[in-house]
Amino acid sequence: MMKVSSLPADDDSCGWFHLSKPRSPRPAHRGHRSARWVIIGAGFTGLACARQLALNFPGDEVVLVEAQEVGLGPSGRNAGFAIDLPHDIGADDYIGDITLARTSLKLNLAGQSILRGLVDQFNIDCQMKACGKYQAAVEDRGVAVLDAYRRGLEKLDQPFQMIDAEELPEHLGTRFYRQALFTPGAVLLQPSGLVKGLADHLPSNVTLYERTPILEVEYGAKTLLKHAHGSITTDKLILANNSFGMRFGFLQGRMLPIYTYASITRPLADEEQARLGGKPFWGAIPADPFGTTVRRTPDNRLLIRNSFTFNPDGRSNRKYNERFVRRHKASFDQRFPMLPNVTFDYTWGGALAMSRNHNGFFGELAPNVYGALGCNGLGVTRGTVTGKLLADWLGGQRDELINFLLQTPGPNSNPPEPFLSLGVNMNLKWGQFRAGRES
Repeated sequence: MMKVSSLPADDDSCGWFHLSKPRSPRPAHRGHRSARWVIIGAGFTGLACARQLALNFPGDEVVLVEAQEVGLGPSGRNAGFAIDLPHDIGADDYIGDITLARTSLKLNLAGQSILRGLVDQFNIDCQMKACGKYQAAVEDRGVAVLDAYRRGLEKLDQPFQMIDAEELPEHLGTRFYRQALFTPGAVLLQPSGLVKGLADHLPSNVTLYERTPILEVEYGAKTLLKHAHGSITTDKLILANNSFGMRFGFLQGRMLPIYTYASITRPLADEEQARLGGKPFWGAIPADPFGTTVRRTPDNRLLIRNSFTFNPDGRSNRKYNERFVRRHKASFDQRFPMLPNVTFDYTWGGALAMSRNHNGFFGELAPNVYGALGCNGLGVTRGTVTGKLLADWLGGQRDELINFLLQTPGPNSNPPEPFLSLGVNMNLKWGQFRAGRES
């Protein structure tokens, strides 16, 4: 019997969670039960996998176990971009190998399509808008990144628009940026609202248990999962819990739980909206990956996301919220000097499951144990599509995308401690310093 060495512990400060439609969480599991399929983690990956398994095996009961409340974890804490385009920051043109880029594009588009179909089918209230995204630059380095990415998009034959400084206020209101590259394929959404809606519209043969952290696990011909109030035995276990997969004994030392932080304002008054100008909703990511992401939401709030920490245990720490809210305010004031009296309603952190080679894991972890882990910052689209495709593969299906995922080498190994923490923290600090005014 192996103890699970760290449990999810996100605080209750997430603005997306509190601003989305309230729901009644499903009861925690109590007692003892068995099921053919058990999935750990009810984020985008786990929800997609549970749905597809239930459709592929309509006679089977699928059990989905969430340690916290749905929408409170990382899937409900991101910036709300369902990204379509590949973005390889290690390549000169941010596209890299064209064959890999085209397959990555297909995966992301498939994830988008799944989510848009479910939102339409179940009328999920998540502010979903197919309005594209801006990648905006301030520094010379950022402008050079946009030019390089433009060349990559031309190679990939994807549409884009370069927007200069004098035109940008018509789009974003602010005059802060020197240049932006607009791509029309991204979808913006309220992530916690989407995750909650997906959880409330699962097939009838899926049983969801919330607030049921698994404390111990015993692997064998069947897997035994123990929690504080009972146990669950399963024939097939699927891990969809990103970096916490390491706590179940797999991919140890291969994923990096990186936290990034966001603040969202109160709603803008009518007069403030007029003063800001620009489009009624939009999203802008930074040219520098350590810069600031900004969104204007359909309910007229502004979101600022920047700053990073390495949390090896995968758990949030409220002290960082209190530290970084000052940085968020400075970034806000730089971009929106016309809104001096706008305050933040919420500040929170959310985890990214990163790997040093930007690869996730897909496939068999051990006999009767499977996983789709490590979304590398693309959890909305990539988590959705890999969860669905894992269920299809377990149902005996094979196609181009499944074969691609099975052949991916997976996350590579990290250096041992204390060198890992020293190196990651130094890189995070250097990257944020180097971002300059884009931070």
